[in-house]
Amino acid sequence: MSKVILKLENDISTDDIYPGRFMATVLPMETPQFAFFDRTDFNTKLKAGTFPPGSIIVGGENFGCGSSREQACSTLKGHEVAVVAKSISRIFLQNSINLGLQVVICPGIEASEGDELEITADQVLNRTTGKSFDQVKLPAARKGIMDAGGLIPYTRARLMAKT
Repeated sequence: MSKVILKLENDISTDDIYPGRFMATVLPMETPQFAFFDRTDFNTKLKAGTFPPGSIIVGGENFGCGSSREQACSTLKGHEVAVVAKSISRIFLQNSINLGLQVVICPGIEASEGDELEITADQVLNRTTGKSFDQVKLPAARKGIMDAGGLIPYTRARLMAKT
């Protein structure tokens, strides 16, 4: 089980997640410091390591809309958080899969900051409220890439298995 550390509204853009003014910093080990930079209280907590790995950000519809910058995914992956959202923009979803950011599409999700969520193969269970919500399953190949930690680790493992 993991705790919801941030509850967001609809249409959270990649510029909110990783502001464009920091695009000169693109290395995955450097981007996490800018996660939700303009949400200063939350950014400060992230940088302080307040939240344990696996903590969850809950979003509404169209999470990750806007530009195609993959830094919006790498900045979240750097904090080892997961995203559960009602829907996720197409490009953000593909970037998340490629980088191994754990994302779950859950159209009916109802959760508040502080709620405890459990993610199963088919559902998201809100242990705080006792409600359960169906998730949209990713195709097996895409889920395999995400679970492997991203496209590079996935490809590396497949190549090593052939030798």
